Amino acid sequence: MERSLPVADRPRRPDWMKVRAPSAGSRYFDVRALIHGQGLHTICEEARCPNIAECWGRGTATFQILGDTCTRACRYCYVNSGRPEHPPDPLEPLRLAQTAKQMQLTHVVVTSVDRDDLADRGAGHYAATIRALKTKLPAASVEVLTPDFLGYEEEALRIVLAERPEVFNHNIETVRRLHPRMRGAKASYDTALWLLRRAKEVADYPVMTKSGIIVGLGEGNDEVVETMRDLRAHGVDVVTIGQYLQPSAKHARIDRWVHPDEFRWFREQGEALGFGSVFSGPLVRSSYRADEQRHAAATGRGAVAY
Repeated sequence: MERSLPVADRPRRPDWMKVRAPSAGSRYFDVRALIHGQGLHTICEEARCPNIAECWGRGTATFQILGDTCTRACRYCYVNSGRPEHPPDPLEPLRLAQTAKQMQLTHVVVTSVDRDDLADRGAGHYAATIRALKTKLPAASVEVLTPDFLGYEEEALRIVLAERPEVFNHNIETVRRLHPRMRGAKASYDTALWLLRRAKEVADYPVMTKSGIIVGLGEGNDEVVETMRDLRAHGVDVVTIGQYLQPSAKHARIDRWVHPDEFRWFREQGEALGFGSVFSGPLVRSSYRADEQRHAAATGRGAVAY
């Protein structure tokens, strides 16, 4: 198995991290025009996802609700942080659902910024969005990638899961040792695990749970496996593992370029631990081909490496 390349030795992106620009014949420009025309946000743009050309070219996108300003400032994340100027837009769920219908989505992924400034941390807005989606697209499955709902966790879970999203996703992001430094004092590794376990207990239906890990922040491969073991011990069904990309000079530095062989090894370890699906690869992100992730876990197709 080939090993990671330290960024100090290889500052430029290796070949396996290169992506293609949007194709003129793809749906990319149609999706962009539709999303911008409805005044919606996507994590694809806000977080500068490297897969945007591929995903929008396939006619998919991951919607970001509750505005474009996050009340947290995680060291790896490009999403704008600060104090949100506006309350949630009550019409956003309807516009999002209508857009998803126009895109003819069969699996809709909704995430958000953290909104520690709101009494319910945005849980009610998630619920309204799920309701709107299930009204407009009754045949589609819905996946929510939520924040930790700091201080309102139990109530928020009940509010969100009462609307029965098919997939509940909360990203653990990094290994236990690095979690406080990368995520800040408000976030907690153990709270993330609790949230994922508690989601299954609160739901009155078989909700699928999911979490994501980014590598290249200074962790070791054994720590990644330990994190997968923790997730599995808390009942998580699907895990994604992808390479960290430093969005700006002020963000955490990349420690290493993780080799595709190592991502394949992560996949094998996850499969051995019993995950329904493991999407592991340099360009994998939490919502990357989320429809395929859910299908793989639901049908027993198993682990996948990209």
